[in-house]
Amino acid sequence: METSDAVGIHIEEAMVLGRSTRLLAGAMTVACLVLVGPSAPGGALVGWSLPTAVRDVVPNRVMTWNICNPCDESNVDRAAEIAARAPQVIGLQEACVRDVERIREYLRNLHGLVYHVEYGTVLQNWGRCGGAPWSPGAFGQAILSAAPMTDHGTAEYPDGGSEDRGYMAVTTKVGGESVRVFNTHLAQRRQESVRADQVRVLASEVTRHNRAIVLGDFNAVPDTPELAPMWALAADADPQCHSASTGTCEPTTDWHTKFDYVFLRGFTPINHRVQPTAASDHHMLQSDLDPA
Repeated sequence: METSDAVGIHIEEAMVLGRSTRLLAGAMTVACLVLVGPSAPGGALVGWSLPTAVRDVVPNRVMTWNICNPCDESNVDRAAEIAARAPQVIGLQEACVRDVERIREYLRNLHGLVYHVEYGTVLQNWGRCGGAPWSPGAFGQAILSAAPMTDHGTAEYPDGGSEDRGYMAVTTKVGGESVRVFNTHLAQRRQESVRADQVRVLASEVTRHNRAIVLGDFNAVPDTPELAPMWALAADADPQCHSASTGTCEPTTDWHTKFDYVFLRGFTPINHRVQPTAASDHHMLQSDLDPA
């Protein structure tokens, strides 16, 4: 039996062939992919087909997910996890540009979900993202949105801690409402003072917007002092989770800790869900929203 990674490689090869074929005969794209499938190594495309129509996303659903890097995970599996929830907007952390591009292709070609993308890469890292030592892949954050995005901005924190870190922001629509969406990944554990400075930088930008969604891996549990500026501005998508130690917050990592947040400013959560996944050591955190 082929592994998910092997299937993903074969599918990717077939999609490349499909794109070339479209240059010669656009109307025969799907048929050509089907014909190419059995000739791929191991007949990888047997049983796979492109969707006949674009699927709708859940228009008021947002999600944050640290996809784990470096990890030997399949982008086919990552795309399938996202497709099962079909959010309007998703913020990815620990994301290599090459991986995100593959995920987007699988979402479109295997699941009928079409997303725009913007990147907040702050690090060029060959060990994490491949490429050549003199031209390493870009690493950081990414935002996928079913609606177009404008006013894209990326900022690197003055001190990233043990690794360069930053945040990105875009303006898009969630549930038909215009909103500023931020996506960040704060310094690693046991770097509390660095995270405190990073949160102050991020909060100073978030406070400029009456309607904002802040997604990300904050690498800090809810009642840590460094998160206080965020709690002063916004609430977590889980109404039971707050800065006080009496709050009940679902863990979002395999080590039973809440590090991942959907902070809301100007939105009311309708529901939320924490979904463990074998494709990462972080769980997927999603929320359906009602504009306040």
